[in-house]
Amino acid sequence: MLLCGPSGSGKSLLAARSGLPVLRLDDFYKEGTDPTLPTVPQSSDIDWDHPTSWDADAAVAAIAELCRTGRTDVPVYDISLSARTGVDTVDIGGTALFLAEGIFAAELVTRCRELGVLADALCLNRGPVTTFRRRFLRDLREGRKSVPFLLRRGWRLMRRERSVIARQTALGAHACDRDEAMGRLAAAAAGRCVTARTAA
Repeated sequence: MLLCGPSGSGKSLLAARSGLPVLRLDDFYKEGTDPTLPTVPQSSDIDWDHPTSWDADAAVAAIAELCRTGRTDVPVYDISLSARTGVDTVDIGGTALFLAEGIFAAELVTRCRELGVLADALCLNRGPVTTFRRRFLRDLREGRKSVPFLLRRGWRLMRRERSVIARQTALGAHACDRDEAMGRLAAAAAGRCVTARTAA
């Protein structure tokens, strides 16, 4: 199962409540020193909400290995440092389904489908104002970036939220609220959306 949605839409909370093993796709961000990182137009800020700030190839490789072997090594990423600080092992045991969640999960829909491992792809949609508030309070609490950066980013993302959701649904994710997402997760876990192979 792939779970995407705007930053602050509640993906991590829903993933925790799902009861499924979780692969955190945000751990595949590039490091802050990477020269290929995109910047916000007319600004020196790194655009951490652009897909090229993230390593899609490594994320797909991790999903494929989880589906094939049930475990994979993944980077541990510290958002406040914009750096990878270690390596962790994700082990899904013998489960037939796991959840890969992150703001760029929709970028992987086609590739996971081609690999034959996609059970479903969901895009959480909570509304721009709600998402802005949740995102800002979370990022402030976790000390992810400076307050001015968080405010600039939050305002920019609130204005762009509808286009973000439109892009993610165009890539193949189903836009839904939390209750519908939980229902689809439960259906997949019960085997109604899962193929014979382990699926993301």
